[in-house]
Amino acid sequence: MSTQVVVTLPDNLYRSAERLAVGAQQSVRSVVTEVLMTALAVWDTQDRPINALPDDAVLSLCDSQMVPVQSQRLSELLDKQQAGALIPGERPELWALMRIYELGQLRKAEALAEAVKRNLRAPGRP
Repeated sequence: MSTQVVVTLPDNLYRSAERLAVGAQQSVRSVVTEVLMTALAVWDTQDRPINALPDDAVLSLCDSQMVPVQSQRLSELLDKQQAGALIPGERPELWALMRIYELGQLRKAEALAEAVKRNLRAPGRP
């Protein structure tokens, strides 16, 4: 099931979405949908808890990584922030990508703890 939503984006955010879309060879609509899905999935009550996932899904989460195009853009924005060159319109994008990264790391850590509990991974091994 899907619900159509019309969103007005600030120009700078739309340009960022365009850059991501070009890098990912996707439409802007697809990129925005993917970013929102990734950012908001942690609050989805339909997600099964990690302890309810089968072993292969737990191990897959242990090895999960941020989508490459998002990871690359996050690195670019962090470099710009470090250099003091981040423009105000990039701050929301940086925040969103940082949140995606943090939530992914949290889910990955939870999966690793579950993998150790199930003896799928040795303690201290990522």
